[in-house]
Amino acid sequence: MKAYLEQYFRLAENRTTVRTEVIAGLTTFLTMAYIIFVQPAVLSGAMFGMKTGMDFGAVTTATCLAAALASAIMALYARYPIAQAPGMGENFFFVFSAIPAAAAAGFTNSWQVALGVVFVSGVLFLGLSLFRVRETLIDALSPSMKNGIAVGIGCSSRSSACRTPG
Repeated sequence: MKAYLEQYFRLAENRTTVRTEVIAGLTTFLTMAYIIFVQPAVLSGAMFGMKTGMDFGAVTTATCLAAALASAIMALYARYPIAQAPGMGENFFFVFSAIPAAAAAGFTNSWQVALGVVFVSGVLFLGLSLFRVRETLIDALSPSMKNGIAVGIGCSSRSSACRTPG
């Protein structure tokens, strides 16, 4: 088994061992395990004392399955040691922007409508990526604009490191 893993993942070529990778995987899991509890608390509204309509247990299950599937695809198909899990920033946007926007539009099932919008936008982004439209748009930007976008995303208006003096 060890020989198969070394050959399949090209461990010697990447100057690593099965032991090192198992320890790295365990460390990564322990670092990311908070998402198992925080994501359901955010999406269900339990963290904020409000109800979004999303079931805490269902979100927990979906979080674990999505992270496990995405990480397995990265490991077994891409052979790239990266763990994947849902991003927390998008959760807050979803709870405080997408769901209220759907409710304000008059939908009584606002969280389902918001999830539908997220799904449609994901399919559109996938299409833009498959047809290389996204790559063409990024390549059209100057290097300084790309750096500026990265800095802008990293900074928030509340971050003291990104404020101008005065």
